[in-house]
Amino acid sequence: MDSVGFDLAAQRTPLSAAAETGLKIVVVGGFGVGKTTLVHSVSEIRPLNTEEVMTQAGVGVDETSGVDGKTTTTVAFDFGRISLNERMVLYLFGAPGQKRFWFLWDRLFSGTLGAVVLVDTRRMDDSWYAIDRLEHHGTPFVVAVNRFDHDTTYSLDEIRQALALPPHVPMVDCDARVRTSSKNVLITLVDHLRTMALAREATP
Repeated sequence: MDSVGFDLAAQRTPLSAAAETGLKIVVVGGFGVGKTTLVHSVSEIRPLNTEEVMTQAGVGVDETSGVDGKTTTTVAFDFGRISLNERMVLYLFGAPGQKRFWFLWDRLFSGTLGAVVLVDTRRMDDSWYAIDRLEHHGTPFVVAVNRFDHDTTYSLDEIRQALALPPHVPMVDCDARVRTSSKNVLITLVDHLRTMALAREATP
């Protein structure tokens, strides 16, 4: 993560006294896709994380192709917070990406209002499990394509087709290192949840 992301994350913002609605959001995706980076870049408090240095014990266990330079990994979850307005607060949980920690996901999904599936075009196959588990739990989600180094190899339409996503699932490009970009992902999710809620209310 760049220094700008850390500087923004380090700024401590007190929770508004008027805050009355807390919404739990989970950020999921494959190993090394940028979940920790997204939580750090957008959180208004210093995020809690469980990053540990990768060791030889993970060789042959964690698939690192495409993210060979990665030296740390999340072993439980990341946690951050962002206030949407005076009354509504999002609590962000970043799930670990390695297969050996996937058993934690079902617990993290408990009480979750919605989720962000972060996608890396270098390792799109890693997105299947996240999408499958969210659909299994009936959890609404949006897909955010983390454009590492402004990668534009595949368009959003091509990625949607590759992931077999239905038209109603929103997709956006993002740069998980940039606060405004990560915030836009969360706004997209909240708008999606609001649209779904209004549709349910309109159904006789």
